[in-house]
Amino acid sequence: MTAQMQPDRHARIMNALHAYSGHQSKGDPANPPIVSSVKFNLPGDPSAPYVYGRYGTPTLDATEAALSALEAAPVIGFPSGMAAITATLLSVVSPGDQILLPSDGYFTVRSLTKEFLEPLGVQADYVATRDINEHDLNGYKLVWVETPSNPGLDICDLRDLSVRAKKANSLLIADNTSATPFLQPVLDLGADISVSSDTKAISGHGDALFGHVASRHGSLMDRIRLWRKLSGSISGPWESFLVYRGLQTLEVRLQRMCANAMAVARLASEHSAVESVRYPGLARDPSHSIARTQMADFGFLVGLTFGTRKQADQFLTYGPSIYPATSFGSVHTSGERRARWGDAVPEGAVRLSVGCEPTDRLLDAIQEALDAL
Repeated sequence: MTAQMQPDRHARIMNALHAYSGHQSKGDPANPPIVSSVKFNLPGDPSAPYVYGRYGTPTLDATEAALSALEAAPVIGFPSGMAAITATLLSVVSPGDQILLPSDGYFTVRSLTKEFLEPLGVQADYVATRDINEHDLNGYKLVWVETPSNPGLDICDLRDLSVRAKKANSLLIADNTSATPFLQPVLDLGADISVSSDTKAISGHGDALFGHVASRHGSLMDRIRLWRKLSGSISGPWESFLVYRGLQTLEVRLQRMCANAMAVARLASEHSAVESVRYPGLARDPSHSIARTQMADFGFLVGLTFGTRKQADQFLTYGPSIYPATSFGSVHTSGERRARWGDAVPEGAVRLSVGCEPTDRLLDAIQEALDAL
């Protein structure tokens, strides 16, 4: 990312850290209280900051304020990333609309579309992330991208795509889960809506389901907020607090995770047991040139391809340093063989989510696991 963008993102993380603590009276707690009540004192006229737990809570508001500072835009929180995605899609599209989705992004978005949107009369087309900048966008109500893509780690040029989407009168929606708004400010790059599964790196500890939507378009946010209210898709106070807590260490966690990911990618790319490595930070990676222009760092996900399914499974279960799990973005290094979910990847493809372990010890563990194959 260009150097002039660095102070801005650091200002945003500063604002996120103090979004709650910076607006307190003497004697107030430093952290937002976990308000579990769904009922609020409401005599007479029902207009009040808090009416009913399905509409919002003080704890959720504190988390949304911190995320809003990070996105530099209004934020609406949801109980999972898919809840945020579902709310966005169903708030925007109507029967007869045509939408463009990534063929290589998170598979559950495609499943949601096929099972529920298409039967309602929404027509969906699919294109690979690496090809979307060349795709004709005319006629689409919305263009959905996931960059870097999951699990392939391809990246699209958001600046170029946003210009083309505006010319086509299409909404550009970016799933920013794998990069986070700290590493890739998709709204600044031209996206109309940012969605994220904060279950991943933003909460960062693998102990809370949460998602959010961010946009600078008030009418879109009003529609999505109404969806949340009427559908009851509200995050609980405990989960909201855990995400708030995790966000406080986002910058320092990402620094270690990205540095570790680069070191692991370099190690793996030189090992004979690995057929190929995908990591946007490697100079020879197909996504490197675009990543350099729109990301502050190259992320914590590394794609490894082994010759066989057996080798991939052996690598993932060799020792305790790699936790076999389907989620990513936690402080613990974890990984999984993505073909088991039906992704269009080789049987030996592994998505490795690199954590915050001491770099030298992590590299020793990865080296030992690779040598054992």
